[in-house]
Amino acid sequence: MEINPIQLRTQSQLITDYRNHTGAIMDYFDYLPYDNYHQRIRDLRERTFERKQLTETLITMNEEWDAPASTLNNIERLREAESVVVIGGQQAGLLTGPMYTINKIVSIIQLAKQQEEKLGIPVIPVFWIAGEDHDFDEINHVYLPYGSNMKKYKIRHHLMDKRSVSNISLDRSALAEWVDELFEQLQETKFTKRLYASIQDTIELSNTYADFFARVIFRLFNEDGLVLIDSGSEKTRQLETKQFKKMIRHQREISEGVYQASQRLAEDGYAISLELSETNGHLFYHKDQERTLLFRNEEGEWVGKQNEVCFQTNELISIAEKYPERLSNNVVTRPLMQELLFPTLAFIGGPGEIGYWAALQPAFHTLAIKMPPVVPRLSFTIVEDKVKKLLERFDIDITDAINDGVRITKEKWLQSKSNPPVETLSVQMKEVVETAHQPLREVAKSIRADLGDLSEKNLAYLYRDIDFLTDRIVKVLKEKYEKELQAFDEIEMTLHPQGGLQERVWNPLPWMNACGMEIISELTHKPYIFEKGHYIIYI
Repeated sequence: MEINPIQLRTQSQLITDYRNHTGAIMDYFDYLPYDNYHQRIRDLRERTFERKQLTETLITMNEEWDAPASTLNNIERLREAESVVVIGGQQAGLLTGPMYTINKIVSIIQLAKQQEEKLGIPVIPVFWIAGEDHDFDEINHVYLPYGSNMKKYKIRHHLMDKRSVSNISLDRSALAEWVDELFEQLQETKFTKRLYASIQDTIELSNTYADFFARVIFRLFNEDGLVLIDSGSEKTRQLETKQFKKMIRHQREISEGVYQASQRLAEDGYAISLELSETNGHLFYHKDQERTLLFRNEEGEWVGKQNEVCFQTNELISIAEKYPERLSNNVVTRPLMQELLFPTLAFIGGPGEIGYWAALQPAFHTLAIKMPPVVPRLSFTIVEDKVKKLLERFDIDITDAINDGVRITKEKWLQSKSNPPVETLSVQMKEVVETAHQPLREVAKSIRADLGDLSEKNLAYLYRDIDFLTDRIVKVLKEKYEKELQAFDEIEMTLHPQGGLQERVWNPLPWMNACGMEIISELTHKPYIFEKGHYIIYI
């Protein structure tokens, strides 16, 4: 495995400025992303955390997933007063979901390891499973190569309600059938049977989709001490009573502060994907497997958008005390909850997350805490040898292919197979015909208006005939160079699928089938520099 850093040109201005420590964006964060963390350690030592209850909950939760010894040892280290965590999270995608989930976990493990060596204190990698999420459609599928395109494979599990992923019981037969369908698309290798058996074993041991996700992650990262927490678990909610009460009491300042920060970001030219209002309560209320986003009305009551529920503030505080499992965080308060539960050295985020975190500084300050250092996660493009050889064959720069794709390059290559290019000849021929046809059109128009119209139609017919011949020539050229054009399509599908980065579409299954599950461990333990951002991984 060879790694090579490259520069991405497709990132937003916000991320570009943040990575480069330039522009107004830096005013929205409390720490630089790649700074030394000694000041952060000093700030954390001024705070207290419920380490005993936290570690006991984490041990119970991770043992239920048959966590490796490295994980349980790390949870025990979290009891130490000077220990800290590097944390990040994602939804519980099937077989990890898109590759960016793997990339985020690798980033968490890498940064924790690097900082433990530098700081000389325990730094524990923690992954926050967003199990309270209700959008099953976002996680119920993966994409795999199919011909020259990526095909979506969706599990046939139909839900009757919108319950959280942590509460969706596995449909084992549907999941096993789905896995069989995936493996039918894979070419058998010496690793296929072991990979298939491992997934089937995991299905049998899991009860929910969050369980399945956690167990898959532990099979891939079994030596790195990664600690998992399911935010949708009632065990987690029991930790959150005090934090929910703080958020409820300070809702107005949190909502107004975040809303105003988003307005300032827009004025500074930064777009963020966050729908905000000053009345948003930024908490969900759960009832009968449904969740309702809470708002504050003019009377100060906590209500649903359609008035499904209505609570006075003291009633909601009572719910937080007695039934915390009935509450959950939204995109604004989840970062606050992570920060209040864990002694966070740094948060690892993707481009979209960092965008909306830029608006959250007032929320942290409202609770008298600082926003943790926010570090952009590592990003990878995996390149197999056959794709590398295709790039060399057509003399394509891989950085250009990753950033822009090769569709235009493919069109230019095909055009070069006719000399001069048939499209150029077609344009020239139309210009010649239009010039030669002009006197005839003028005579027709001078005799009678309807003859003028007929002459215009006649010109259009001539154009159509030229287009017909051009299309036939191009079709024959495509047939002649079908294999070469398929090679361009494979490059596009691998390096720039669906017009974007590989990590947002590809699932790691094809590479684990080709190289074994150990490829994830090898990827995890390569040396990375976070400032570089994106790496090409040659396998």
